[in-house]
Amino acid sequence: MLNFVICDDNLNILDKFSKMLESIFIKNNFEGKIGLATNDITQLLDYVDDNNTDVLILDINLKSDKTGLEIASFVRERNKNVYIIFTTAHLEYAMMAYKFKTFDYIAKPVTSDRLEETIIRLFEDVNGVPKKYIKIDNNKTIIDSSEILFIKRDGMKLIFHTKSRDYETYSSFNKIQGLLPSNFVRTHKSFIVNILNVVNVDTSANVVSFCDGTTCFIGPKFKDYLLEVLK
Repeated sequence: MLNFVICDDNLNILDKFSKMLESIFIKNNFEGKIGLATNDITQLLDYVDDNNTDVLILDINLKSDKTGLEIASFVRERNKNVYIIFTTAHLEYAMMAYKFKTFDYIAKPVTSDRLEETIIRLFEDVNGVPKKYIKIDNNKTIIDSSEILFIKRDGMKLIFHTKSRDYETYSSFNKIQGLLPSNFVRTHKSFIVNILNVVNVDTSANVVSFCDGTTCFIGPKFKDYLLEVLK
């Protein structure tokens, strides 16, 4: 049974989150419970100190003297294994959130479908069952995620570069990231890579290489997180 904690300064959002989570647990037959839903930072930190917490859903922009990022740092010090999911109306915070080994970040307003995608992926990660197939567009193109080397953003399009061919679709990283297994990691503003298919990482040239000779860049904002994941 995974124990979830939710923290948001808006009580209406807290209530909405709790109801959405409970519905997702029931719909998917997940063994999860909400141990605490609070807008009180002190109560949150006390709870984490005294109770096993598996998942923390945390607003970044709290109306408090501490940001969600600062709270995440405190919680991570107490619990190295907690899954942290950030919610925010300001996506510019997302890159900063990665330093806390963030499982996901979700743009507000959070929809039930978007939250469900993340929770399904989280339980798959906990159970060691990666999602194998990904639907990449409205034409119902489905590809095997293990075949993907990397995903490149090219203007309004995403290019899925696989071992056999490229697939193109009009979409964005924000939309696709919630559908990807945890072995897909952002390395650059224009690249997400499948770390299971990486054959070399050149930290001097800031380049990731793959078995077919193709490469992706490593951006400075994503480098530390990538190296942490590859340890």
